[in-house]
Amino acid sequence: MRHAGLIAGAAAAALVAAGAITYAVAGDDGGGRTPSAESADAGFARDMAVHHQQAVEMSYIVRDRTKDEEVRRLAYDIAQTQANQRGMMLGWLDLWGLPKVSSEPPMTWMDMGGMASGKDGALMPGMASDSEMKKLGELDGKQAEVFYLQLMTDHHKGGVHMAEGCVAKCRVGVEKRLAQGMVEAQQSEISLMADMLKERGARPRS
Repeated sequence: MRHAGLIAGAAAAALVAAGAITYAVAGDDGGGRTPSAESADAGFARDMAVHHQQAVEMSYIVRDRTKDEEVRRLAYDIAQTQANQRGMMLGWLDLWGLPKVSSEPPMTWMDMGGMASGKDGALMPGMASDSEMKKLGELDGKQAEVFYLQLMTDHHKGGVHMAEGCVAKCRVGVEKRLAQGMVEAQQSEISLMADMLKERGARPRS
């Protein structure tokens, strides 16, 4: 239970920060210009919304597959934080009058449109495949906990890479700050999940 306070505190801070900046994004620090559909700002918002949605789904799956309170608390915090951030990013696209989908491959805004084949549903680096999502829903107890922590570690690593891309390329100041917050929070959770895996006699997959 030693991790509980840290997780809850980080999640609460992220949600407060998210609520404070939801409506103050269009043109922020960008010279008053609305981002284009091909911009890094729009690409990050679209892609990370998809990336976050899978994290939310994984987290709710594992909450039904284990009674371990530490894992269930982590899963709940990840689901709540990422669902909130996803709503913000989709809201920004609405504010900008931009589509929520693109004909270009994911991560084109990072010049990495060919990084993920999309095979078996893995649309971006770090994302679980459809087969892995199905397997997670079939496991129970410790097996479900370990597989979730491994999948979420990979997922966070991919998310950190994308968020770092926005920090480098996005022009809207509040979006860059949100991305930097994602980097810091998810790196912290990667470390936490490594400890949780070790406690269960396992390790990250990569």
